[in-house]
Amino acid sequence: MKSEAAQGKSRDPGLDVRLPKESCSDPKCPFHGHIKVRGQVIEGVVVSTKMQGTVVVERTLLHYVPKYERYEKRKSRYMVHSPPCLKVSEGKRVRLAETRPIAKNVSFVIVENLGDVTVHVRGEEEVKE
Repeated sequence: MKSEAAQGKSRDPGLDVRLPKESCSDPKCPFHGHIKVRGQVIEGVVVSTKMQGTVVVERTLLHYVPKYERYEKRKSRYMVHSPPCLKVSEGKRVRLAETRPIAKNVSFVIVENLGDVTVHVRGEEEVKE
């Protein structure tokens, strides 16, 4: 009996995400492979796709500093496994899910491509970047 991945079917990773339209044979894909997701689910922007099967995702957040009553920008970068069925490129917003360590620095996998990054400027229309 063939597995779901061999038949081209997607399995539900247990998250509220859209299933990919294409199939892949990647064993580290949460939809067509054997990897399970658990823990954190975060969003970020892809900043580099120069590695094979891995992308760098950057997450920017605001941290409040009570002394100055202002916010400071902080950013963190994650090395993330990119399944070939999702076709992610630089500048795209993605949703990541935590998984077991796949490599020394890779413990997250992309589970959804959220599209292009939009920049909001006060008093102007929405700009696609």
